[in-house]
Amino acid sequence: MQIVKWRPFEDLLNISDEMNRMFDEVLGERRKLSRTREKEDISWMPSVDISEKENKIVLRADLPGIDKDDIKLSFSDNVVTISGEKRIEKDEKKENFHRLERVFGCFTRSFYIPMSIDQENISASYKNGVLTVDLPMKEDKKGKGIPIKVE
Repeated sequence: MQIVKWRPFEDLLNISDEMNRMFDEVLGERRKLSRTREKEDISWMPSVDISEKENKIVLRADLPGIDKDDIKLSFSDNVVTISGEKRIEKDEKKENFHRLERVFGCFTRSFYIPMSIDQENISASYKNGVLTVDLPMKEDKKGKGIPIKVE
């Protein structure tokens, strides 16, 4: 009987490689199938940054290649929702692709904002593929510090 040295970290790397290969096969096939259909049915999620600046919350979303008219923005019950669609160009449907990595289709992202927002003064701008939403906080609803006596 031959003794085999056990290498747990090497086994973990092999499992990780196998999982990645499996996901690439499954997701790759799904993308191929969806691109052959007339309308995309897989969704994608644009990257979003949310920060607090002065007296407002600033949300920035990367939406490259999307027409401004295809973006919808709403705010209700302290939830800001961005949705839209990145459409495939007509010319690209006739091409024979060797590699297709850009994603097309509908998307929706929703974020809960825990602060009280002045809904009347929400503003948004779209420049160079980046949507910027300014959500001003209400002055009177900001959290007030309550002193606590330590005994």
